[in-house]
Amino acid sequence: MTFGEDLSRLRTGHGAKNMAVVRHFALNLVRQVADKRSIKRRRKRAAWDPQYLLDTLGPLQPKPC
Repeated sequence: MTFGEDLSRLRTGHGAKNMAVVRHFALNLVRQVADKRSIKRRRKRAAWDPQYLLDTLGPLQPKPC
């Protein structure tokens, strides 16, 4: 339980599956960061440090022309 899924209120319809895909995508981005921190610490640092978050999302950012 990485993102507190048990506390989520999305239990009916497609919401639960859609959020599972988003969580999986986010977790894969956090895993791709090349540092020696644990996944939990990477997530926490991305929440606290905007520059680290941008570095984590780097592969998603469009490249300038």
